[in-house]
Amino acid sequence: MTSDPAPHPSRLRALLPDLAPWRTSVDFRRLWVSGTISNFGSFLTLVALPVQLKQLTGSAAAVGAIGAVELLPLLVFGLYGGALADALDKRKLIVWTEAGQGLLSAALLLNALLPHPAAWPLYLVAALSSALGAVQRPALDSLFPRIVAHEHLPAAASLNSLRWTVGGVAGPAVAGVVVAYAGLGWAYGADALTFVASVVLIVRIAASPAAHEAAKPPLRAIAEGARYAWARKELLGTYAVDLAAMFLAMPLAVLPFLADELDANWSLGLMYAALPLGSLLVSLTSGWTSRVHRHGRMVVLAAALWGLAITGAGVVGNVWLVLLFLTVAGGCDMVSGIFRGAMWNQTIPDELRGRLAGIELLSYSVGPTVGQVRSGGSAAWWGVRASVWSGGLLCAGAVGLLALCLPKLMTYDVRTNEHAARLRARRAAAVPART
Repeated sequence: MTSDPAPHPSRLRALLPDLAPWRTSVDFRRLWVSGTISNFGSFLTLVALPVQLKQLTGSAAAVGAIGAVELLPLLVFGLYGGALADALDKRKLIVWTEAGQGLLSAALLLNALLPHPAAWPLYLVAALSSALGAVQRPALDSLFPRIVAHEHLPAAASLNSLRWTVGGVAGPAVAGVVVAYAGLGWAYGADALTFVASVVLIVRIAASPAAHEAAKPPLRAIAEGARYAWARKELLGTYAVDLAAMFLAMPLAVLPFLADELDANWSLGLMYAALPLGSLLVSLTSGWTSRVHRHGRMVVLAAALWGLAITGAGVVGNVWLVLLFLTVAGGCDMVSGIFRGAMWNQTIPDELRGRLAGIELLSYSVGPTVGQVRSGGSAAWWGVRASVWSGGLLCAGAVGLLALCLPKLMTYDVRTNEHAARLRARRAAAVPART
């Protein structure tokens, strides 16, 4: 009897992330490390802030209202931030907004240290943080296509996802322990320190001034970006699918109450970590994504499976099965994110990248933001678990309907898409980017 042969090393390497962007661009490495550090801190606050609101109010609706106060700044500054990213130096925008986020974390720390902390500063900081994030994210997203070769952009999307998930797994897991045993102030203080480290790294990145073709910040520049997006139905499809998935099936606001209902308060940090853990597992085995060409179909399939996994998390009554379903959901979300990012970065011209990144920001941020209000409100009316499983079912149905209505998304192929081919030709003819 012979044992099965060991997997060939080349097959194992094919599953591992493609490190080409890391090897070829020093600026990509700096941004990656900076993002990993600040994301870790941000996830500490992601857990600490709803826990503190729960302690102060005892209301699922009050926790869900965080999404309501974040929504208007996100809508206003997301679009305007995209125009700023096309018109100003991207590095400067990233540095100043990162520093601002650090100051907001310091404000949360000061409030937590008061003898009687107030709830209203939590909402104010959430709104201001939403505004700063909305200005920063288009600049950050539009910077990567400048510092990474065109053929390496799918790999960069996977590595960026890995960066997010490292913080997403470690941050909530550590936050659960820190909040329970050391206090909220320690979580907020650690978050503030991570922003200091992040800024030190970002200031060393090369300047990234506006492209000479870029429009200036007025409203007409935003309108130009919106017209371009509307003309690209496959891009609209990615926005619509992600918006539906996050709005209908994002359970973050009710996780503290779900842990209570399952009599497993110890599991709250693990619940917050489960989604990014699934994303991390996909990122670590993302080598296969570079060999997939029909990105639109993968976006739809992954979003539908996300909804079904969230449904499972709401139906089961065992905390370990809940964690398993949340992990699967996180993996599906990462698959969708990788292929959405590849479609965006490989088809949108540089002079419009910031404004389109602003629209992208709305598509993947408005959904979770409003989704917090939906999940918190429905939990208050119908119960926590019903809020979770009903949102998952609605998500799967909505994604299926969108797939039927968006044929260009389903037929998208990066090898033949005219916009991808045009951008490949432009990048090939340009002077190689600084590495």
